[in-house]
Amino acid sequence: MNEIAAFNPTGAEIQSPDSIPHSIEAEQQLLGAILTNNDIYDKVASIIGPQHFYDPVHARIFETAAARIAKNNLASPVTLKAFFEDDDGLKELGGPAYLARLAGAAISAFAVKDYAQLIYDLAVRRDLIRLGQDIAAKAAKVEVGSEPREQIVEAEQALYQLAEQGQAEGGFQSFLKAVTDAVNVANAAYQRDGGLAGIATGLVDLDKKLGGLHKSDLLILAGRPSMGKTSLATNIAFNVAKAYRRGVRPDGTEGALDGGVVGFFSLEMSAEQLASRILAEASEISSHKIRQGDMDEGEFRRFVDAAKTLESCPLFIDDTAAIPIAQLAARARRLKRTHGLDLLIVDYLQLVRGMADNRVQEIGEISMGLKAIAKELNIPVIALSQLSRQVESREDKRPQLSDLRESGSIEQDSDVVMFVFREEYYVEREKPSDEKLDEMASWQDRMSRLHGKAEVIIGKQRHGPIGSIELSFESEFTRFGNLVKPWQQGDAGDF
Repeated sequence: MNEIAAFNPTGAEIQSPDSIPHSIEAEQQLLGAILTNNDIYDKVASIIGPQHFYDPVHARIFETAAARIAKNNLASPVTLKAFFEDDDGLKELGGPAYLARLAGAAISAFAVKDYAQLIYDLAVRRDLIRLGQDIAAKAAKVEVGSEPREQIVEAEQALYQLAEQGQAEGGFQSFLKAVTDAVNVANAAYQRDGGLAGIATGLVDLDKKLGGLHKSDLLILAGRPSMGKTSLATNIAFNVAKAYRRGVRPDGTEGALDGGVVGFFSLEMSAEQLASRILAEASEISSHKIRQGDMDEGEFRRFVDAAKTLESCPLFIDDTAAIPIAQLAARARRLKRTHGLDLLIVDYLQLVRGMADNRVQEIGEISMGLKAIAKELNIPVIALSQLSRQVESREDKRPQLSDLRESGSIEQDSDVVMFVFREEYYVEREKPSDEKLDEMASWQDRMSRLHGKAEVIIGKQRHGPIGSIELSFESEFTRFGNLVKPWQQGDAGDF
């Protein structure tokens, strides 16, 4: 081992600049072609940027030329000369005369895309080498606060970002880019039927209130046991997966035009139980009947047909119990990389594990982690959450933000907080005795008004209004649906 390697904490030999992947010739040919014919820049601008050049002087030449071309100004050796009079790097290469040599040595313009792709690929290889060296250096440093499992998750996250964007780390973006992205989102909403900017849940009134499920949003769906949180989440998952249609978007990228690929972390129920619920909804056969196998021939045929239809739905279920938040994030990244991912559902938040010893801090770590997943993967994340028992002690059982269990960070980290509430559930348990005829008549009248109805209360929405939405609920099929209002009776077929 040489002397340099002996002092290297990773134990690996440090590479000399010559052995790092790069091609000075390709960079020279590309720059020469651009300085000779500015139209060539448009062919390569979508492939590479200044950060992909190995030689920093070449990166500065490309950046300056790009800035002039963007303003419809000429970028040539003569016009660029003024910008590089005091550039020490260019002086080492021969001064402004080097620009003229670049233009003079450009052989042909037809291969510029190949040169650009080569420069980009070599830049990614260099990022991989740097990333590998960082991973090795961290692994070699034995510290109490640095767990190997955490390092694996960090490494996977960095690799995912490199695979998705071609660069290991992000940074500031110009306001122009941010505004352009915002306009593109608004344009997509304008072009789409129903005017939704996000993914449609299939529940019309909920979509109107939320504008669909927006990318990078964390949505909390909370409720007391037996309110139907999991049923509503599976209904949304099924509706989104069923509507999935892939194609080329208006911005030229390929992805979901309608619906989306859904990842469902079911920490409470097994994958088979969750599938049974979705099948009950799709086939309109009671969950109880499916479980007992108590179906007639017609129902069983309907059940099998529904199962065949669902086979093609891009819905992926992970039923690992008590999964750590870091592992949940790693699996979500892997799913997006292998199959795509447009919506992630976690059932439920309190069953995910964190690293903190204190329960309140642990819940805070989990809610922050789920929001980070939404931003990193650029998808909406729906996390189900339990509510505290104080709801039961109030006369008005409608939940509110203060009922969110164990941590205020759930409310803080979320973009939307929704509560599922079925008054019918509570009124049913207030049934008077048969002897009290007046009370029984009043109870029956109240039950008839509440039967088959549910509310989704939006307690917080960062980018929109709060309020309440009425939905239909068929307990037999554990299915939520659009509630037909009295004035819509003639148009019931539209819902």
